[in-house]
Amino acid sequence: MQDRGHPKVEVGDTVKVHVLIVEGDKERIQVFQGVVIRARKGGNEASITVRRIASHNVGVERTFLLHSPRIDKIEIVRRAKVRRAQLYYLRTARGKAARLKERRG
Repeated sequence: MQDRGHPKVEVGDTVKVHVLIVEGDKERIQVFQGVVIRARKGGNEASITVRRIASHNVGVERTFLLHSPRIDKIEIVRRAKVRRAQLYYLRTARGKAARLKERRG
């Protein structure tokens, strides 16, 4: 799914999402890096859900609206070869079982 000058993001991609965070009267950019486990199309409501493993092996998922002005940019770190539309099985997979095979070419 491609939007607002963002690259085409697909399920299985490892992405860095640069999000605008507002704290009081200050603004800053926060980077959220993880694997896209779900991608929803649908025009203005298009969204992606990104999952990463935080400290103490706690999984954190965030859903980003692709048309949101809060998203500064999206970088693709690596692409993976997947055979599913949603990668919900990554929620229970640990260690080597949670790896995805990199897509070549």
